[in-house]
Amino acid sequence: MRPLIGLADVADDHPDSDVDEDDPRPLESALGRDDRVFRGLLRTGGLTVLTIMVLVGVFLLYKGGSALRSAGWSFFSVSSWQPDAGHGHFGIAGVLLGTVLIALVAICIAVPLATGTALYISEYAPRRLKQTLISLVDLMAAVPSVVYGLWGFFLLQPDVLVHGAEGKGLPRWLATYFGWVPFLKVDGYQPRDPLATPTVLTSSTLIAGVVVAMMVTPIICSIMREVFSQAPVGEREGAFALGATRWGMIRSVVLPFGKGGMIGGAMLGLGRAMGETIAVYMIISPLYAIQPHILQSGASSVSALIALQYGAATPFGTSALMAAGLALFLLTLVVNFGASAIVARSRSGAATG
Repeated sequence: MRPLIGLADVADDHPDSDVDEDDPRPLESALGRDDRVFRGLLRTGGLTVLTIMVLVGVFLLYKGGSALRSAGWSFFSVSSWQPDAGHGHFGIAGVLLGTVLIALVAICIAVPLATGTALYISEYAPRRLKQTLISLVDLMAAVPSVVYGLWGFFLLQPDVLVHGAEGKGLPRWLATYFGWVPFLKVDGYQPRDPLATPTVLTSSTLIAGVVVAMMVTPIICSIMREVFSQAPVGEREGAFALGATRWGMIRSVVLPFGKGGMIGGAMLGLGRAMGETIAVYMIISPLYAIQPHILQSGASSVSALIALQYGAATPFGTSALMAAGLALFLLTLVVNFGASAIVARSRSGAATG
């Protein structure tokens, strides 16, 4: 019988051969016609999305070029908005700060809420109830933003946050006991005065942030739930075998495994919060100034600025709005690409790659 020749024998007979017994043999499979068509469709779809994004950026740069050339770097340092007055009278410093503050307030509220919901659905909810909860969370993400805006304006702001029980809402409580914190200070407001008007606490960054938080919570929750459900079963069972409780298993296995996905989901929610328009536009009282006090009436965002000013803008004013849109577009791109990079480098992202 003819003896079998192994890789080691081939390597000995041919010293110059590149074959190494420690190297795995490359596996290749011939792609059928259906596989080639499917791969071509996916590649075309990806390239189309990237092309559209590039075209959007080029369009905004082209339309906002005249305003950017006129304002120069002052476009990012001036807070007033009077583009027809010329150089030095318009910029996005105030509205850009308002955009970031509203988004940060939303994320500070949405991330703990989404984390708790995702952990309950993936780890605690009964099997028969789990799919119902998943559908409800997905349904929240499908609610139009104008509905959230109406809810915030007619219910959340007057009856819950500002007045609340016995006229002592959350903003007044925060201003009373934490007014010494710079960003919780309210200029000209005496919270312990029973005759003090609560109108200075309406249409604020806090209220807009709470409304936006309700909008981005389903998105963050869906990402976290998917990541938590992919935690290795062997590590879960190992934690239980060592005597861990369910919460101990979650702390030692689920949360470390999903840490990258949690950060990525929060950043994706942050990008979504920065671009919210209608709900913020319905809640805030427009203020084109640098206003870091989140409890005080008056705020603005880049998207709300565009929605408010576009209808009556002159050609140069429209160019300035396009420049503001370009800044928001680049900011959200940076946040979203950062989130994608964090998810891809995490264990959960590697498991799904």
